[in-house]
Amino acid sequence: MAFELMPLPYSDDALDPAVSAETLSFHHGKHHQAYIDKTNAAVDGDQSLEEVIAGARGSNQGLFNNSAQSWNHGFYWHSMAADGGSPSDELKAMIDDAFGSLDELKQQLKDRGAGHFASGWVWLAEKDGKLSIEETHDGDTLADSDFNPLLTIDVWEHAYYLDHQNKRPAYLEAVIDHKLNWKFASENLARGTTWEYPC
Repeated sequence: MAFELMPLPYSDDALDPAVSAETLSFHHGKHHQAYIDKTNAAVDGDQSLEEVIAGARGSNQGLFNNSAQSWNHGFYWHSMAADGGSPSDELKAMIDDAFGSLDELKQQLKDRGAGHFASGWVWLAEKDGKLSIEETHDGDTLADSDFNPLLTIDVWEHAYYLDHQNKRPAYLEAVIDHKLNWKFASENLARGTTWEYPC
């Protein structure tokens, strides 16, 4: 079974100006497609993407990088929306407990994203009923971890360079303040299990 490039859950210009249609055309249509293609070239069998990631971790770095990046990007597209709404009551209570307020969580996400060295991902995640901000470097992922990821933000340069040049904080502010998909995060929390890539 070949994995497919999942369609964006919104129009190409839905995230503008935080993420432009031009950035999405390259990021989704070129970068994500390349990860999918390289994953497909390296697997032979009927496994989910999550199973491929778990099996490749520590044993096949090339396959791990490409399969994990395929998953991360799918999750990232869903982590944003033109109008992300508000956290559910359950998620809002957990945010208040862990961070003090939604505004404080947003600030901490910005700070962690801006301070993350080089390429990687910043996540809002849940584990054992508690929320935390996690970071993964390069192509690493939470897909096969003990955490239940709720949202992620891509801090690789190709996620923002066309729109914000080298100003990562400007990209983070635009996405975190205006485009995070709190409905998606709330659904991930309510489901209680890690999101699955729609193959």
